[in-house]
Amino acid sequence: MNPLYNTGIRLYAFAAHVVSWRSPKVRKMIRGQHRTIETLGRRLGGKPGCIWFHASSLGEFEQGRPMIERLRREHPEKPILLSFFSPSGFEVRKNYPFVDAVVYLPFDTPHRVKRFLDAARPSMAIFIKYEFWGNYLQELRRRGIPTYIISSIFRPGQRFFRSVGGMFRNMLRCFDRLYVQDERSRRLLKLIGVENVTVAGDTRFDRVTDVMRTTVEIPGFPGFGDGAPLRFIAGSSWEADEDVYVPWLNAHPEVKFIIAPHEFNETRLERLRNRFNKPAILLSEWTGEIKRAKLSKGEIPERLKQVSGIIIDSFGKLASLYRYADVAYIGGGFGAGIHNLNEAAVYGMPVIFGPNHSKFKEASDLIACGGGFSIASKESFNATIGNLAASASRLRQAGNAAGQYIQDHLGATDLIYEDLFGVKLSSPIQEGNSDF
Repeated sequence: MNPLYNTGIRLYAFAAHVVSWRSPKVRKMIRGQHRTIETLGRRLGGKPGCIWFHASSLGEFEQGRPMIERLRREHPEKPILLSFFSPSGFEVRKNYPFVDAVVYLPFDTPHRVKRFLDAARPSMAIFIKYEFWGNYLQELRRRGIPTYIISSIFRPGQRFFRSVGGMFRNMLRCFDRLYVQDERSRRLLKLIGVENVTVAGDTRFDRVTDVMRTTVEIPGFPGFGDGAPLRFIAGSSWEADEDVYVPWLNAHPEVKFIIAPHEFNETRLERLRNRFNKPAILLSEWTGEIKRAKLSKGEIPERLKQVSGIIIDSFGKLASLYRYADVAYIGGGFGAGIHNLNEAAVYGMPVIFGPNHSKFKEASDLIACGGGFSIASKESFNATIGNLAASASRLRQAGNAAGQYIQDHLGATDLIYEDLFGVKLSSPIQEGNSDF
């Protein structure tokens, strides 16, 4: 890459080291990067030929996950490397059992890039959605390693399409193929001369459908909300979101609710619980009482029947909990952007979200089909939820639209997998007959 880019990356790395002195999250990333080469040697043994998947964070990993797990299922002999840039991905998935190694990706400086690729020795690199690191991409191309990006999406305002964006356009030309989510992305790329593009869709649709089909029942939850006219769930909730929906919940004691904060600690959980004027307990308290009661399956202790709300105090449960609700509010829309809408919509329920959703195609699509609703204030939330709660038929119609939207967009994983590896899911793999 040009000197300006490399200088920028070095300054970024220096700033991260400085910030790490007071940020535990960044400190984990820096320390993790220092262990990357050792981990690669220990877990991959210096053998060439691994398939390398890179995700910036946890959300991008979930998009790549269907591909990873299918590859492991159909080619268990093939080493798989998974890298993250953000601690929010690595720390949650560092023990992910479907790959051979999980590491932090070192900063994108020429020296670090060469050390990483010398240690990993991949036969293929697959980046997920938004990862464009110039030195990694150029070095992969120089070494002749096939490189792809999946579930990517492009918008006119991005730097690739600006008059001064030549350096970033060159990054795109390092990919052997780009698998994009929609036709608009393909047209934008064609305008700048990038034509090795396939409109494949978004693998997240496949992932959320897999999760829905394999969700594990939470003890006692089938009995939660019995008899309530509406069961409400808020996923990845921030305090700005709670300013919008908590007053409505407090004004409707008949509604049962589940709240999953985006991030939490003891102080955050207690502050959230104190916002409600009706009984709300933590998930750990709920499951603890269920376990101690030793009742028949589906029964819950009498005290828990009086609980109006449950606040989630552990990670990894949200995707399974959506099934116990009738309508979902997805957080983040009053901040940097909404979180995973599809994770809730797959259960056939309407989704409500804040105004900052312009970068999320699924938000616009769900609004268009009648399964999603954007709100900009407490008043517009009250009107939207009130309209849905007042009519069982409207609630059902909106939920059906959301569920059908997910069903109509399945298949990206199959298309990409078959294109890259040349093996259909239904075809038996003969020993010694791999297309790698």
